[in-house]
Amino acid sequence: VVGRTAWCDYPPEATAIPNVGDGLRPNIEAVLARRPDLVVLYNSGHNADAVGQFRRLGVPALRLNTDLLGEVGRHARLLGRLTDHDAEAEAFAADFGTALDRARTPPSSSPLRLFVLAWDQPPMTIGGGSFQSELVERAGGRNIFGDLEAASAPVSIEAVAHRDPDFILILGEDIPAIADRPEWNAVRAVRERRFLHIVGSEFSRPGPRAPEAVHTLAEAFRSARP
Repeated sequence: VVGRTAWCDYPPEATAIPNVGDGLRPNIEAVLARRPDLVVLYNSGHNADAVGQFRRLGVPALRLNTDLLGEVGRHARLLGRLTDHDAEAEAFAADFGTALDRARTPPSSSPLRLFVLAWDQPPMTIGGGSFQSELVERAGGRNIFGDLEAASAPVSIEAVAHRDPDFILILGEDIPAIADRPEWNAVRAVRERRFLHIVGSEFSRPGPRAPEAVHTLAEAFRSARP
């Protein structure tokens, strides 16, 4: 690995690799300066032009969907083939699948119901097409917008109030801006300041630490119950 994005902070040794910028709309010059044999990007429209530029310049590039936990093992096997590390990739994928299965919390008759806040202005939620929704479900919780197929989607305050979550799940330590917006008082969990904070980059991307993230969420859900 000759370059990483600013978001690549695990394992700790990764930070010793030169940072070539954000994972979206990458710095083409900075990436090319590392003379890569292959560039791997997240499959976003923001990266479509970059892939085309790399290929026109003779640098193989591909975009991968990394929205769901099931893609972690598949991508490991793919990259293992491309880099001649098939055996290591297969071992990782198998171990990851086993650890993820073991991390699952048995379903409860009354799971904690959560609104996973992705963005507050305009309001955006995490849907069933995201690994973050999978983490919630595997930890024994219920994403109130898990029925949405998209990884994230805009929602109205009225829709959130109607589904009446037990808690607002926040990725980070900061109190969200919705806590001080009068219109959000229509949501009981906001009105009663029931915010559940989860900290750590393992909740921001699907990867090897997903089983650990499930365990952390499960413990947070247990502690949040009255």
